[in-house]
Amino acid sequence: MSGPINSATRRLPTVPASLAGQGIGVRARTEADEAFLRTLYVSIRWHEVEPLIDWTQDQKLAFLAGQFALQRDHYDTAFADCVFAIIEHGGEPIGRLYLDRADPAETRVVDIAFLPQWCGRGLGTAFLRHIQDEARAEGAKVSIHVENDNPARRLYGRLGFEDVERRGIYWLMRWGAIS
Repeated sequence: MSGPINSATRRLPTVPASLAGQGIGVRARTEADEAFLRTLYVSIRWHEVEPLIDWTQDQKLAFLAGQFALQRDHYDTAFADCVFAIIEHGGEPIGRLYLDRADPAETRVVDIAFLPQWCGRGLGTAFLRHIQDEARAEGAKVSIHVENDNPARRLYGRLGFEDVERRGIYWLMRWGAIS
């Protein structure tokens, strides 16, 4: 798990005013969030393993738990300057927002995800627009990687993100000045 936030590049994301009034908050990830983050990961990836008829539910859960651990370790290593934030409602975790601001010219949205019951409520849109507003004020771009078949890709397109480069099953999308 990442340590405390101690530099300008690792500042916590701020909450859009429209969401703060609804009890939405953001805090740094801690080791105590491990179980929540694993549950979140399983909830957003379950549809990929659910059709596997040769696997028991326990096998599917074990596989996804292993995939979660690999993703967590990759993020912690590949994005060492990233701020790993937990999005909460009324003090209860409902999602995650991981931002890498190591390059002052570009904010990388490493990951944004919500529990299924919190999807479709405009939270992701509000956070992404807020990140864009902050980047605009700083003269920076915003980028995100997204799987080609992820429905969120349409949202990113509506928010002005453009395809820049395909990297395996992912597209690098960028908002702002594209060079």
